[in-house]
Amino acid sequence: MVILGIDPGYGIIGYGVINTEKPDMVVDYGTITTPKEDSIPVRLESIEKILKYILEKFKPDVVAIEELFYFKNQTTIIPVAQARGVILLTCQKYCGNIYEYTPLQIKQALTGQGRAEKAQVQYMVKAILNLNSIPKPDDAADALAVAICHSQTSPMLNLNKA
Repeated sequence: MVILGIDPGYGIIGYGVINTEKPDMVVDYGTITTPKEDSIPVRLESIEKILKYILEKFKPDVVAIEELFYFKNQTTIIPVAQARGVILLTCQKYCGNIYEYTPLQIKQALTGQGRAEKAQVQYMVKAILNLNSIPKPDDAADALAVAICHSQTSPMLNLNKA
């Protein structure tokens, strides 16, 4: 199964693509960035175009995205929510199989503890994917964590559908 994990944002969106049927699961990871000087509509359009390219290139079976569970910076919550809306719509158009996970669920799936520190989660991304180092930037590592979360919880989801 090819899984596209997404760590939503506005200025930086992390993405990670894994293939659970290959020994070296990591296919690709990185970030989508939008320039601060661009207007909101231009930034949202840029997110859509780049995400569409990623979806068409890797043809994921599933998209796993982190929910906006708790947001510290109140001044950017609306632009991040707008970007997340564009991300969800684009993924629905080009994949249609979307799962959402809270930060607590992601931490639980990777570390066995829902209150794990970011460093613990990143270490587990490196260990589970058998990488030489923790993926950089952090947004890409977070996106890979979302993809891993889905890969580890999807068998349970499929059992519930039967």
